[in-house]
Amino acid sequence: MTYDSVRLSREGEVATLTLAHPKGAFGPATWRDLPLALGELGDARVLVVRGERHFSVGLDVAATAPVIAPALGDPARFKAVVDEMHAAIEGLAALPVPVVAAIDGWCIGAGLELAAACDLRLCSAGARFSLPEVKLGITADLGGLQRLPLLIGRGRAAHLALTGEPIDAATAERWGLVTEVLPDAESLYARARNLAAHLASLPPKAVEGTKRTLQDGLTHAESLAAAVEWNARHMTAEGLKLPAVSRQPLAPERQS
Repeated sequence: MTYDSVRLSREGEVATLTLAHPKGAFGPATWRDLPLALGELGDARVLVVRGERHFSVGLDVAATAPVIAPALGDPARFKAVVDEMHAAIEGLAALPVPVVAAIDGWCIGAGLELAAACDLRLCSAGARFSLPEVKLGITADLGGLQRLPLLIGRGRAAHLALTGEPIDAATAERWGLVTEVLPDAESLYARARNLAAHLASLPPKAVEGTKRTLQDGLTHAESLAAAVEWNARHMTAEGLKLPAVSRQPLAPERQS
């Protein structure tokens, strides 16, 4: 399919979603197109998310205002508007395959909240990150205030959210928001492709189980139990390069 605000391409087992809004922002079309594009991933084993120029400069306020303004003061109506945005970002986070964000240029507001919903984040040296909603009289409500403390710690998330001030790529790496900084956009996208190809080469059920366990939000004991149950259901002797495994209970060792 052809979309107004995103492009989806495929190279082998790696899919690439390009955020292609003309202004580098997210308008109403983004929230409609993103879930539709994700529904077309098929058997892709990794998704790379990138921008066409900037990763994203946040919401397209001019395009979004006519949708938001009539709902102000009406919590139920406002929630219905924002739920569409939530569904798009949560759908990205819930994919069973790894999602790699390749961030060049600005990553602002809703763009940062979307990047935080990805599993891995790489950026170029020229990338800049900001959560400026507080400056606009808004409380960020697309998942950033929930995910960023888990990624960079509560104090650093509070700094981003309460000051609205941007941070550069080096700071983002030092804080743990990104795991690698590449010199420029070209090397960034090449590294993202190589990383995605590596992820696609790994046993898919092991990758999916690892992602689910990292995301599940359970207590330590519950998460350990969930990981063990996943392995019991999906781990194979073939995948581990082990000889055939007997299902017979082990006999106790004979004491001498």
